[in-house]
Amino acid sequence: MLRFAFALLFLATTLAADVVYAPPRFTDIGRLERVTALFPEIDDLYRRHATNEHIPGLVYGVMLDGQLVHVGTHGTAHILHETPVHRGTRFRIASMSKSFTAMAILKLRDAGRLQLDDPVEKHVRQFRKVQPLTADSPRITLRHLLQMDVGFPQDDPWGDRKLADTVAQLESLIAGGLRFSNPPGTIWEYSNLGYGILGHVITRVSGRPYQEYITREILRPLGMTNTVWEYDQVPAADLALGYRWEKDQWRPEPLLHDGTFGAMGGLITTLDDFARYVAFHLDAWPPRDDSDAGPVRRASRREMHQMHVFIGASYETNSPVAALVARGSGYGYGLATGLDSQNVFRVRHAGGLPGYGSEYRFVPDRGIALIAFANRTYAPMTAINSRVLDLILHRAKLPQREIPVSPWLAQRSEQLIRILRDWSAADIADALAPNVFMDREPSDWQSLAQGHFARIGTPVRVGPVRPMNQLRARVRVEGPSGAFDLFFTLTPEATPRIQDIRFETP
Repeated sequence: MLRFAFALLFLATTLAADVVYAPPRFTDIGRLERVTALFPEIDDLYRRHATNEHIPGLVYGVMLDGQLVHVGTHGTAHILHETPVHRGTRFRIASMSKSFTAMAILKLRDAGRLQLDDPVEKHVRQFRKVQPLTADSPRITLRHLLQMDVGFPQDDPWGDRKLADTVAQLESLIAGGLRFSNPPGTIWEYSNLGYGILGHVITRVSGRPYQEYITREILRPLGMTNTVWEYDQVPAADLALGYRWEKDQWRPEPLLHDGTFGAMGGLITTLDDFARYVAFHLDAWPPRDDSDAGPVRRASRREMHQMHVFIGASYETNSPVAALVARGSGYGYGLATGLDSQNVFRVRHAGGLPGYGSEYRFVPDRGIALIAFANRTYAPMTAINSRVLDLILHRAKLPQREIPVSPWLAQRSEQLIRILRDWSAADIADALAPNVFMDREPSDWQSLAQGHFARIGTPVRVGPVRPMNQLRARVRVEGPSGAFDLFFTLTPEATPRIQDIRFETP
């Protein structure tokens, strides 16, 4: 009876073994409608944040599946002239510029013009005089600069005032010797100087000022025609002036001209332009076989998103997602990245300069992104974006992409059920890796399987294969008295076989 039941259940489930790889995809219906329903609440949150934090003006946007689906504005771009912030108002985005510098370095790497493990002095000769903190330190490389474990001290207040420094001033600074807070390669510490040096590397390697290289090779190909480095290139009516909240009033912050430190924080852009850049990052996911168009390869963009250096862990007790959410954070290349206990993988970066504060974040496997620019010194946009993102993830219930069943998972799941049903010698020889019967005696496997089948009764349904990746999955077996899940993992062989089997109670 058991054998007959399984035969019927599997008549229509076999997949051809020659099906090509299919990338994960969003399959939930009504994604946009669920997010759109939250826009009034989101608008209210940003407005109240601007009021509570004394922010003169801000613009923010919500992106879904690569599209800017909502834009909000609040307040003024120029207090004296009472110029309202509009969708095309340009803000200086400060350290959000760093990922453009990192992307340019990777583009040069992909072209074979540098390597991430090149010593810095290979491209910046003045760096030959720089001595790390300890005699046993490794040579300082471009990778150290990218991932901010070079050993420089955190330098926000000092670095933020050096935006207009010339190339000669940067080279003189390096040639005069630099001090370190930690040995390289040991501890993450935020460094504007490191990204200023990376900008100089781009200039030296490309033969063009880094501003020109990034503009021609990244900004313009992405259609970012309203993104510039120098504020006097922006029409006065479109430029958000920066302010400091001091002694219960807004005081103008002087604008710094573009200089060699702009690689760490000098870009000026609009929400729509920056949304094109965020869409370019989101388009790197999922990995897939189709055409890899764009100024930088998808694999290199995904490389920017990885946690190359661990920063730390934290927890939140008032999240709308759960009573307790633990978060681990790290730094990639020009981007901060993290994973929380709800399995939400975030990529983000904030920006802060005298007169400005900004932040953007995106969740690649949920297709959602937020962008916010403000014109108050170090405006805390990270906090509000974090709150809004949690609201969207919780209330709109955006799932991860659905992983299609790979041909090998489909085939091996059917064989596994047959093995556990009647211990077919042919299936055992073809489907099981040798370790299975080395890890547990065949008689013990049979006894274990019989016990689970006895508990649920004659199977009435075998559910669809639920893949976790291309070589790992679960499948549910249901009977009149209950159900169990079969968890299984395949080997990395050219012809993958089952190496791990677990019975789980759903």
